[in-house]
Amino acid sequence: MHAYRSHSCAALTKANVGETVRLSGWVHRVRDHGGILFIDLRDHYGVTQVLCDPDSPVFKEVEKVRSEWCIRIDGEVKARAADLVNPKLPTGEIEVFVRDIEVLGAASELPLMVFGDQEYPEETRLRYRYLDLRRENMQRNMTLRSDVVAAIRRRMWDKGFREYQTPIITASSPEGARDFLVPSRLHPGKFYALPQAPQQFKQLIMVSGFDKYFQIAPCFRDEDPRADRSPTDFYQLDMEMSFVTQQDVFDTVSPVLAGIFEEFGGGKKVDAPAEWPQISYRDAALWFGTDKPDLRNPIRMQVVSEHFAGSGFAIFAKLLEQEGTEIRAIPAPKGGSRKFCDRMNAFAQKEGLPGMGYIFWREAEDGSGMEAAGPLAKNIGPERTEAIRQQLGLGLGDAAFFLGGKPATFEKIAGKARTVIGEELSLTEKDRFAFAWIVDFPIYQKDEEKGGYEFEHNPFSMPQGGMEALQGDPLDVRGFQYDLACNGYELVSGAIRNHKPEIMFKAFEIAGYGEDEVRKRFGGMVNAFQYGAPPHGGCAAGIDRIVMLLADTANIREVIMFPMNQRAEDLMMNAPSEPANEQLRELRLRVLPPEA
Repeated sequence: MHAYRSHSCAALTKANVGETVRLSGWVHRVRDHGGILFIDLRDHYGVTQVLCDPDSPVFKEVEKVRSEWCIRIDGEVKARAADLVNPKLPTGEIEVFVRDIEVLGAASELPLMVFGDQEYPEETRLRYRYLDLRRENMQRNMTLRSDVVAAIRRRMWDKGFREYQTPIITASSPEGARDFLVPSRLHPGKFYALPQAPQQFKQLIMVSGFDKYFQIAPCFRDEDPRADRSPTDFYQLDMEMSFVTQQDVFDTVSPVLAGIFEEFGGGKKVDAPAEWPQISYRDAALWFGTDKPDLRNPIRMQVVSEHFAGSGFAIFAKLLEQEGTEIRAIPAPKGGSRKFCDRMNAFAQKEGLPGMGYIFWREAEDGSGMEAAGPLAKNIGPERTEAIRQQLGLGLGDAAFFLGGKPATFEKIAGKARTVIGEELSLTEKDRFAFAWIVDFPIYQKDEEKGGYEFEHNPFSMPQGGMEALQGDPLDVRGFQYDLACNGYELVSGAIRNHKPEIMFKAFEIAGYGEDEVRKRFGGMVNAFQYGAPPHGGCAAGIDRIVMLLADTANIREVIMFPMNQRAEDLMMNAPSEPANEQLRELRLRVLPPEA
């Protein structure tokens, strides 16, 4: 017999009754039923109930074991009585009578329990992650992650892609976040960087003549943490293709992701790729208040400025006299009650606003039909409120909320309000994955501090219209850049690349970078583009976020094996740590004390 096990803890069935078997695993829990000890023995694959009574030669040893001890047992498989069968377990028809036991690893007093659904502080869970990972939900999440990555690889190979590895140590390259720098021992005073993404390398792979590339790539960014973002490193499905248009990229990656969500989505509806809308960045901001909209929520915001211009509601009327301002309405079907409107007003105040204007439509008290109610309705009169109702397509029992000013000052809060309204009124479909391509990103924005223009989005995107587009107003320039949103999260970001040096130099010139600066920062790529670069484009899909959605959790740390905490610390391995003086001397580095 094998030294540790003849079967896993999920393998035994009624067909094994009478056999002598060997199992190894962890003591999930111990129960004492009138002198008979029952142990749920757990390994990665499942649970088997084993039991021991005073007739067993090792009863005294079995009495000593405690939760999470790692043990090996030998025993005889017996059938459970019909009324004791556990249909929830694959091994629920049998139990194993213990004849021999070996303690492989005793456990000290546990800082967190593996058995049960107790909640523990995140700091405790991360400090003892190896225990946290033994829990059923975490085992399930990590298995899901592994299966998703394997399925992505299969689907990419099936589409004619090959996986190539790019360097982990490279040159620093500003890509929207801070680099992690790595000092060079052989070149004192100089530093490598961990790649924020394989962006330049994958483009160079295209220049090198490899038509389709992908990689499950680690990326490193020194970022502030959020619930849906790791503060140090993450993994992405990175891909690039030559001789393609934007639509070609969509047609390639969409069925891959749709297939993953269908395979691992637990039966939730997955919109077919042909149904994924393509929404301009500007429209997404207008309709949803975000460039990663949750389309499970049917609410679309609308501009209603004309109904308030010159109206009796002085706050909005005066606001509209200022350049660049507008009033937007958030429809709220079924939200037509004073109580709900007051709740939304309280939400707005928590977000730092004095409140939100609202109108709701109800039965008139005199029985004459539908009437508009609320402070706004009284101020602007029945004609304007009726025009608003018709524009928004609302009716009896519905409401609308209003925010005004320059869009940049209120769009984010409007988007949050839309989400809250959808949740509170049960408008948001829960059992669905809803995708949308966000396209036509602006390349430039005004630099309010220095004057001139700066990059608003990816500077390496090909401008729509090429060189000709760069001759006009920079704020009108749109890039062949795109994101894929799903249920309120950005899953994919990509672009058709600017592969022509003359267009790249002009694009950077508008943002205040001379040709010498571009060559200095991106010399490897710019030089390569001088030797017959093909048109190319691609994207990257966040593995962690994909698995987070599939696991139905809102915290990305639930699907990462060994994540950092909110302060970018590894409590288990004590990182970051102070280097030894010998290390610093060898690297010719000196650490300055922190600023007071």
